[in-house]
Amino acid sequence: MLTYTDLKKGVLFVKDGVPFEVMESSFSRMQQRKAVMQTKIRNLVTGKLQDVTFQPSDQFEEADVIKKPLMFLYEHRGDFVFIEPQNRQTRFTLTVDQVGDNKKWLTPNTIVNALFFDEKLLNLVLPIKMDLRVMEASPGVQGDRATQGTKAVTLETGAVIQAPPFINVDDIVRVNTQTGTYVERVEKA
Repeated sequence: MLTYTDLKKGVLFVKDGVPFEVMESSFSRMQQRKAVMQTKIRNLVTGKLQDVTFQPSDQFEEADVIKKPLMFLYEHRGDFVFIEPQNRQTRFTLTVDQVGDNKKWLTPNTIVNALFFDEKLLNLVLPIKMDLRVMEASPGVQGDRATQGTKAVTLETGAVIQAPPFINVDDIVRVNTQTGTYVERVEKA
């Protein structure tokens, strides 16, 4: 069992039968009051953040969340098919709702981490930075600074991001999947 002082950043615990992850925590003591732990926790099922204050009497069960690597194979009619890299016979089919916004960054053979709780898939965790090919890019205009030095480019997954004007079609760019922003050009076409 975990107590309120064990709730540090990254700890996984179960509250009311639902797994949570501690995102931030701080110990607080007011004058002549009991010390409390102020936390920001993320629901691993829905992904929503909550601010919760825990008392010394609160106890929690540690969440038994299993992290498995999965390889994305393909998408067909709204179903996303994944396999375990070590055991290619084990396939997982996820719907668009289960994949969520991660679908913007998935390319075939991408390795992602899947979080399972009680044999049920909770979430997919993508690599923070991924290299993707630019499929469409308008030509950059010399001297055009009205757009703050960026232009919209379409990636091989269909995602549209803002990139510098020197990015062209068939360049490979590194993208931050958490913020959806351009990081750097990896390879010039």
